[in-house]
Amino acid sequence: MIALKLVRLIEQHSEELAQSLIQKIENSAKSSELKKIPRREIESRAYEIYTHMSEWLLNKTEWDIERTYLELGKHRCRQGIAFNHVFWGILLTKENLWDFLQRELVEETAMELRGEIELLRILDQFFDRALYYLSVGYWQAHQEIMHEHAVTHA
Repeated sequence: MIALKLVRLIEQHSEELAQSLIQKIENSAKSSELKKIPRREIESRAYEIYTHMSEWLLNKTEWDIERTYLELGKHRCRQGIAFNHVFWGILLTKENLWDFLQRELVEETAMELRGEIELLRILDQFFDRALYYLSVGYWQAHQEIMHEHAVTHA
């Protein structure tokens, strides 16, 4: 399976990918609020996603993605990070991966191209779901905070 070979390539370069992602986050004004998050936490999250890419794409269910990204959205909301900066961080994670694949891939046959397209479709689906559940979790935490604030000031 060619797509699996490409996912393994991502995993083998997970440290490099995590470091380049951190640089993109640090250099982007659209994610500047992510600097409020301890660097160790950002590094750990970046490394985890790239290191376990095959698990995320092949073994995890939508429920796993939902649970993980609902919690991440809630966590970021409670950290006081603006949603648009959190959202941009996920987009940078995806863009960083595309940049890497573009540098690494050389299309030699139609079969390899088909595998690459399939991988991109699966990756897109994963990131789309991650963003959706991240936004749901963020909104839920926002609603909880607003409710707590209303109760304490009533």
